[in-house]
Amino acid sequence: MKKKACKKCRIIVTGDKCPICNGNSFTNNIKGRIHILDPDKSKIAQTLEVHVKGEYAIRIR
Repeated sequence: MKKKACKKCRIIVTGDKCPICNGNSFTNNIKGRIHILDPDKSKIAQTLEVHVKGEYAIRIR
């Protein structure tokens, strides 16, 4: 199954429903990916406003 990014929270998933916001609006057009391992200690996660561990798209088109 192909990976896609949620348009609202930018997490990359393979299913049909976002595990964070329960949305179903996705895009395949992303630019850059980042893996957040510890969102509480990561300055990048704070900049991206990420609060859940996972793989995120940096930019969504």
